[in-house]
Amino acid sequence: MTALAENLERVEEAISRACRAAGRERGEVELMAVSKTYPAETIAEAAGLGLRLFGENRVQEFSNKALRAAEALHAAGLWRNAKPGGIQVHLIGHLQSNKAARAVELFDAIDSVDSLKLAERVNEAAGKLGKRLPVLLEVKLSPEETKAGLEPESAAELLERLPDMEFLETRGLMTIAPWGVAEDVTRACFRSLREWRDRWAAAYPRLKLDVLSMGMSGDFAVAIEEGATRVRIGTALFGKRAPWKGEE
Repeated sequence: MTALAENLERVEEAISRACRAAGRERGEVELMAVSKTYPAETIAEAAGLGLRLFGENRVQEFSNKALRAAEALHAAGLWRNAKPGGIQVHLIGHLQSNKAARAVELFDAIDSVDSLKLAERVNEAAGKLGKRLPVLLEVKLSPEETKAGLEPESAAELLERLPDMEFLETRGLMTIAPWGVAEDVTRACFRSLREWRDRWAAAYPRLKLDVLSMGMSGDFAVAIEEGATRVRIGTALFGKRAPWKGEE
C-alpha cells in the first residue's frame, strides 16, 4: 500500500468517526483533495484510489499542470469531467477579477467568489464559453487581514443579484477558520457559517445554498460536527507540501 493510500484510509476513518460523533451519515460529507503544489501525477494517483474532487489555489499553477494532469489521468484510464465519474477540479483560492476568464476556462467550479464585481466577471466569462458554472461564496468570518472573503454584513447586493446571473449556479458557502486559535473559536467560526447559510437561504429562496465547504486537515472533525458538507484535505492526504515556486 502506498503512502497516499495509507493516508487516505486514515482520513476516511477520521471522517467516518466525526460523522458518527455528530449523528450524521458518512455520505453527507464530501471529501475534496487539495492538490495545490503537488504534481499532476499525484492527482492521477489520488484519482486511482477513488478520489474525484480536487481543489487548487492558483490559476497560474493549475494552468501549468492541467495538461499534464489530463495526460496522467488518461494513462491511468481516468478522465477529467468528461462523463459521470470524471474528475472535477475546483478553484478554492482567492481569484483576482483580471484572471476570471482564464479561471472559467480551467476549472469545473469556483468556490471562492467574494464580491459582486467578481461574480459579474465570472458570469460574463462563463457566458462567452456557453458554460454554466457552479460557484460557492467565500465568506470572511475571521478577523485576520490576510483572509479573503465576503463580509456577511455587506452581502445583500450580491445575494440579490446572483439569481439573475444566468451562467452561474450558486451552490453554497465556503470559509476558512482562523489559524492557531482555540477549538471553541474554530467551532464558532464554522457554526457562524451554518447560521449565515440558514439565514440567507430563508431570505433568498431563489438561491441554492446546500454546500457548506469548511474544515481542513487540522479542523475538519469540528467542521463536520458543525454541519460541513464538504471538507478540504491536503496535508493529511499528501503530506507536507513545499511552497509553490511560481509567481501570480
